[in-house]
Amino acid sequence: MNRGSPVGFPVNEVAKMLTVGQLGKLFKLSRSTLLYYDAIGLLSPSGRSSANYRLYSESDVRRLERIKIYRDAGLPLEVIGDLLQADSGSAAALLERHLLEVNREIARLRQQQQVIAKLLNDEHALRDSRAMTKERWVALLAATGLSEEGMRKWHVEFEKMSPEAHQDFLESLGIPAEEISAIRHFSKTT
Repeated sequence: MNRGSPVGFPVNEVAKMLTVGQLGKLFKLSRSTLLYYDAIGLLSPSGRSSANYRLYSESDVRRLERIKIYRDAGLPLEVIGDLLQADSGSAAALLERHLLEVNREIARLRQQQQVIAKLLNDEHALRDSRAMTKERWVALLAATGLSEEGMRKWHVEFEKMSPEAHQDFLESLGIPAEEISAIRHFSKTT
């Protein structure tokens, strides 16, 4: 080992290691973010230079890639720390729990969107909001030539293929819960 290399790292590996600035630039993260990740134990550097600068290895880069993916998925840092330590079964359970929370939040936002659209009572604003109503959806299906029977078959197939997505879709149209139950019931029994 050479004198100028960090403790425990051969000189040729030191050349491949990144400083905080280089790692930040690579991932478009601030230096303070990386220092914070180090402080909370989420991403600690694998080594230090002779001048005591943090140095990140290839495995640190791969770990940060995973952290970044989890952050893009909206996961809090505490959960990300748990995910990085978890076995595959535990990781899947954590991700499934977060997915359920995201689905609930989407449903809540859809409801808000429907209420705002109704408050505006403006067809142009409704179109611009990207919201779809039951009336607009039925008109769209009818305009494509789908008959009442065709629409019923559409619901039956949707329910068969993806019942939860069918529920979410019906909710997104602003259909009352009782009507959604009725649609899903006939879709299962037809």
